Amino acid sequence: MTDVLPQSNEEYGTKEYWDKRYAQEAADANFDWFKKYEDVADLIREVVPDKAARILMLGCGNSTLSEDMYDDGYKNIVNIDARSSFSDIFINLTLPQYSPVVVEQMRNRHQNNRPEMSWHEMDIRALTFRDSTFDVAIDKGTMDAMMTAKGDVWGSGGIQFTDGMPQDPPQQVIDDCTKEVDEVLRWVMVAASVLLREHYPYGCARVCSVLRKGTGIFLYLTFGQPHFRRRFLTRDGTSLEIKRIGEAFHYYFYIIRT
Repeated sequence: MTDVLPQSNEEYGTKEYWDKRYAQEAADANFDWFKKYEDVADLIREVVPDKAARILMLGCGNSTLSEDMYDDGYKNIVNIDARSSFSDIFINLTLPQYSPVVVEQMRNRHQNNRPEMSWHEMDIRALTFRDSTFDVAIDKGTMDAMMTAKGDVWGSGGIQFTDGMPQDPPQQVIDDCTKEVDEVLRWVMVAASVLLREHYPYGCARVCSVLRKGTGIFLYLTFGQPHFRRRFLTRDGTSLEIKRIGEAFHYYFYIIRT
């Protein structure tokens, strides 16, 4: 395990680190950020009572969350992973470069015993699914990996401290985390049009969602405290509920409903 630990926290936010890590690990290796399914199963069953719900797993890695949920009856799970290196996809209109390592490993591992699950290489900041495709989207630690920055304390969401005073996270952290949530809830930039700027002066408008309108749920599990995470999760037309988990060390389940 020590051979695949990063030299610094910010490496968790790079494609290169994860390529190397997954290539070095055994094909049957698994690693779970934060809680395992057994620790949050009751909460997920409460929030997602329909076992037939279509679920999108954002940044699946080689976690056992998907397989454990599948074995608990949630058969309709779509898993995505392999984000590109940091680049402005929407401004430069460049295609992200994906790594097939972990996606191929997981596809091969589960294709016989869990054939109804699917695995795809896709950047969570540039989803290619049709609108209203999913009932639920789940992020367990993926956004946190994007929040790693030099000198960052993990729970702070990239926020730096100068002379004891909090500073804004690096712009790349803000952009990447905002894009993930924007993609799930499908906010799109419309500032390029003069006519649209007149109607949407803040530069964006929620026009559709990969989650089903009115019933879609975005679940995010992290140890990041609400005053660090809320800024990335609040959107017009949605509601945000926060549940605290644990006793001595707290985790948080953020529930966004469309």
